[in-house]
Amino acid sequence: MEQHNAIIKPSYHDRLTNEDLAPLKKQTWGSYNIFAFWMSDVHSVGGYVTAGSLFALGLSSWQVLVSLLVGIVIVQCFANLVAKPSQITSAPYPVICRTTFGVLGANIPAIIRGLIAVAWYGIQTYLASGAFLLIVLKFFPQMALYADVKQYGFAGLSYLGWLGFMVMWVLQAIVFWTGMDAIRKFIDWAGPAVYVVMLLLAVWLISKAGWSNIDLNLGGIKYSGTAALPIMINATALVVSYFSGPMLNFGDFSRYGKDYQSVKRGNFWGLPVNFLGFSLLTVVCIAATLPLYGKLITDPVEMVGHIDNTFAVVLGGLTFMIATVGINIVANFVSPAFDFSNVAPKQISWRMGGMIAAVASIFITPWNLFNNPHVIHYTLDILGSFIGPLFGILIADFYLVKKQQVSVDDLYSMDEKGAYWYRNGYNPKAIMALIPSAIIPILCVLVPAFGGLANFTWFIGMGCGLLIYWTISVRQVLPAAATAATEMS
Repeated sequence: MEQHNAIIKPSYHDRLTNEDLAPLKKQTWGSYNIFAFWMSDVHSVGGYVTAGSLFALGLSSWQVLVSLLVGIVIVQCFANLVAKPSQITSAPYPVICRTTFGVLGANIPAIIRGLIAVAWYGIQTYLASGAFLLIVLKFFPQMALYADVKQYGFAGLSYLGWLGFMVMWVLQAIVFWTGMDAIRKFIDWAGPAVYVVMLLLAVWLISKAGWSNIDLNLGGIKYSGTAALPIMINATALVVSYFSGPMLNFGDFSRYGKDYQSVKRGNFWGLPVNFLGFSLLTVVCIAATLPLYGKLITDPVEMVGHIDNTFAVVLGGLTFMIATVGINIVANFVSPAFDFSNVAPKQISWRMGGMIAAVASIFITPWNLFNNPHVIHYTLDILGSFIGPLFGILIADFYLVKKQQVSVDDLYSMDEKGAYWYRNGYNPKAIMALIPSAIIPILCVLVPAFGGLANFTWFIGMGCGLLIYWTISVRQVLPAAATAATEMS
């Protein structure tokens, strides 16, 4: 993100360009950096609970592992697809969207993705604050009184809860503010550190519970044969949906990849290999809680809180704080930073865009969202119904319509003869494809009769977006400018 690493030509319009959105002079991320990115994205409280929940669906362990593997391989394939346009141009996600939606129309997908990130940023910060409070109360149990929201609370959160939330909020802001290079260094060690502590936690739990007392089929086997197939398909869809947000804007990170092969290698090690390893550690830890504590504990923070060793509690609490900070920065801070900066590059820098998202996450009072399942279900599912169509339209445009050809200079041009000017800076075909492609999955969420399809809104939206956009663009004659090579001088 350093200013000296940006290529800004005199022809680039300041309404579309700043040092953060411009192409890069050097792309330095290798396979390990991409691998570490996915580790930070997987190793979180939310990832832990999601992986554990799949093992409680009533399937056998091998059926769950097959579902996990199929889902994560789908994510890997789609991440490879969305990575390429940003890697070859070194442009972030909202800039690449200009090829599809137009140089001004790109603000539509950028704002949608930014709003989703704001909601999840607040929720993840709230979840991370639970680990902070665990440590505080371990050393200062007398402060438990201030955790009572009825006696000492404001806007639905206790005074102690506010302290935890704001501490996590500030810590994340500090890491983010130091820049993209510091974020890369943070995620390079944060993901492996979580693995080490998870491994230690698993060993400790197994030694206490006894391996013979651990049953990896957490919920008991309820489905077998063909009856298990629909459950496995739902589990697969859940995995893809969980990663749909960071997968959509993965270009914000693949743009730093030194070559496309490095990005693909990083995706392989960071997704199927890493996710399966983390899932196995997760289910072992959860399964060990039943013989040890008499109940299944799927929340890792609660699990750490049951340990009667102060050092272990502090280490575990800090680890899950770091893990959640990692996913929040890569999935919910960097994305809106680019997205909101894209709206007004001259006025909003990358750092300011990120801070806008961070401040907004306070005002939505995410603890109230998280504590009201109905509100969070409808709000995030409806916002999430846009992710699939945006992904499908982008992929259809880059691979099927434009045949992987991008004119980098036209991404930053307001010239009416530019390849991505379309009609007054907007591509009507992309907007026409987005509207029905978003409405259909939204109906699956809101209409009870379609409730069985709610878990597949990403696939439905993606498929509709891809097919509708491809259909209405199939006769499009590519402007001559769009055939220019992506080489940057």
